[in-house]
Amino acid sequence: MDAPSLAEIEEILSRHGVTHVGVTTADILDRAREAILERREQGLHGGMGFTYRNPERSTDPQRAVEGAKSIIVAARPYLTDADPPEPPGRGPHARVGRYAWVDHYAPLRVGLREAGGLIKKAGYRAVSFADDNSLVDRAVAERAGLGWFGRNANLLLPGAGSFFVLGSIVTTAEYPPASASVADACGTCTRCVDACPTDAIVDRAVVDGRRCLSWVLQKAGAVPDEYRVAAGDRIYGCDDCQDVCPISVRLGPRNTLPLPPGAMASIDASEVLEASDEWILERCGRWYIADRDVRWLRRNALLVIANTGEPGSARLRALVERYRSGHDEILAEHAEWALSRLDERRAHSSGTPPQTP
Repeated sequence: MDAPSLAEIEEILSRHGVTHVGVTTADILDRAREAILERREQGLHGGMGFTYRNPERSTDPQRAVEGAKSIIVAARPYLTDADPPEPPGRGPHARVGRYAWVDHYAPLRVGLREAGGLIKKAGYRAVSFADDNSLVDRAVAERAGLGWFGRNANLLLPGAGSFFVLGSIVTTAEYPPASASVADACGTCTRCVDACPTDAIVDRAVVDGRRCLSWVLQKAGAVPDEYRVAAGDRIYGCDDCQDVCPISVRLGPRNTLPLPPGAMASIDASEVLEASDEWILERCGRWYIADRDVRWLRRNALLVIANTGEPGSARLRALVERYRSGHDEILAEHAEWALSRLDERRAHSSGTPPQTP
């Protein structure tokens, strides 16, 4: 039985918000493997596991599906046609990276499984992957002709930009692969480099994970001192390098989806410090949180209050003081820094010397 046509696959995926589809072979991703090993050797992964954990597996589609011949790659936009309102609460409100406002991967996975099911009905193997450490999704998408690696290491789609989540179907069915790669159109533009708050873009398409706030705010442990002020009002994710990209800013709005219900662009930082673990996980459990330990979100919330909270607020200072006096050493240390930062900001605004916390 013949495999379903690519047009049939695209039609199924489009019903789930996918706007771009490409195809590549299931050969080893040699360039991606070399880059991963080199960056891991240099420490640029910043302790990140994911596809760095086992490059031999994440760059070999045959490890995912033995006998695979093709990979169908899908890109689904996560720009929405409207911004969600700020959450209720007294604040300050902590910013959430756009891709994490809702679970954009959930509908993508549904579409990939449905399309894969059609391929399997024809007698072939087909396994879908999205945000999975089994496959380096951006490398697959680049080889499938969907886009090029921007200076900020994001995949940039021609006429669309980088605000997309990616997923793949690895299959034993054979489809014609992309005949050519997409040319790099970043040119001499360095806006993403200039906008990065921690200078994390260290070379063309190379990001130092030790500096990238998206990873710094996800990983376990203390946030390095030198990045605490730069974290600003962020609690999860950072969009700065994309928000200034001319291609993404100018052309991204061509590819938007309706604002989903429950989209959360920010969260009340004081509530994160006051609420139970269950409350936090109910609202934020879809995010990657190291060891599913919400203390890391509380750590980030302390930084948000330090950087953006009203310095003279007795309520906020009492809340932070509670953590400074607590038993969690990392949170206590971040709370102590937060009180010092609040004092510094209050002194700066009033012209008086800061108090010792």
